[in-house]
Amino acid sequence: MRTDGYAGMMRLRGKEVPTVTRDIPVKELNFYPENPRIYSIVYADGKKPSQTEILERLQGLEHVRQLVQDIRSNGGLIDPLIVRLGDMVVLEGNSRLAAYRHLATEDPIKWAKATCMLLPDDIEEHLVFALLAQYHVKGKKDWAPYEKAGFIYRRFNQQNIDLQVAAPELGITREEAKHLIAVYEFMIESGDQDPAHWSYYDEFLKSRKIKKAREEVAGFDQFIVGEIQSGRMGKAMDLRDKLPVICSGQPKILRRYMTGQYDFAEAHEHAVTAGGEHHALNRLRRFRKWLVESTTEDDILEAPKVIRDGIQYELKEIEKKSKKLKELVEKKKLEID
Repeated sequence: MRTDGYAGMMRLRGKEVPTVTRDIPVKELNFYPENPRIYSIVYADGKKPSQTEILERLQGLEHVRQLVQDIRSNGGLIDPLIVRLGDMVVLEGNSRLAAYRHLATEDPIKWAKATCMLLPDDIEEHLVFALLAQYHVKGKKDWAPYEKAGFIYRRFNQQNIDLQVAAPELGITREEAKHLIAVYEFMIESGDQDPAHWSYYDEFLKSRKIKKAREEVAGFDQFIVGEIQSGRMGKAMDLRDKLPVICSGQPKILRRYMTGQYDFAEAHEHAVTAGGEHHALNRLRRFRKWLVESTTEDDILEAPKVIRDGIQYELKEIEKKSKKLKELVEKKKLEID
């Protein structure tokens, strides 16, 4: 490492990494394609982008246009770019580099150099990812969920880093990491890597009721992907709140939704009408299912006498109340009919 400039030290994963901070010509700096934010923006077609393609995509983003204004107003960077010596790749600060490149087209002399913190050219890869995680997960520049998922997906699948190691880098549990990877893989396999669709697929893979339909209904995954891509699903919260109701309703309702006889809103309305969402009905169903389980009978009969006496009392009260409710429901039905 060169010794000119301001020498310092950065601690990463318990290791002291020497640094030098100095001004570097902007034209010598390179974008870091593996940065999760860049990766999610420019790797959509599966090909590694050129430096020019990265620059064009970044400069088209609103937050980069805002950075141009902020850097111009400030007269330079507040925080230095973090650069790896050797290939002069900007590990942290790619958006600011894009903004600087724009400013350099306006005034090549004033914006010719940017302040950079230089790291050794032989810095270990796991320390680079620790650096990124520190800035974007535990720091002030949080990644979007899609970017975080892409980060841990590549750590696990491409770099063979065990989740016991990779998950703590993001400040999440192993189970949370597994879910992020599952959603990211689903998006890749579905051919939809639009970061704007992340929330839909996140909710899609969370729900147990949806999971049952995915396992039992042929073509269900592909159908829902099409609904999301077309925009017919509405918002991600609509998928979260309404699709499980459709999936847990009568099979014919889901069938009619998938064949186009019902749209999403109509399928949900029919499922609600059929009882798929009513909390009282759902609670009664859960109670009945518990009551008829063989283990329930065993638990009751094998309980100590004082517990059985209490259970006997509760069953009598339930019997009385259920009889009254049954009579009221039958009376209501006659009134409606």
